[in-house]
Amino acid sequence: MDTLLQQAVRELTNLPEAEQELAGRWILAELQSERRWDELFAQSADLLSAMADEAIREDEAGLTRPLDPDEL
Repeated sequence: MDTLLQQAVRELTNLPEAEQELAGRWILAELQSERRWDELFAQSADLLSAMADEAIREDEAGLTRPLDPDEL
């Protein structure tokens, strides 16, 4: 049984070489981007938690209002 990745690689190998290079660059860039986002989120966990706590306090203090899409 083929994995989805194996199927994709097989399809990519049928492309002209220039298109294979573009696809390879795109895949590698996407993987690098995902790793970078993972790193950024891991580094910002404390900040995000503090911001969430602040938002909850503001809501409990009555300083927020429901979101109205028509006002965006």
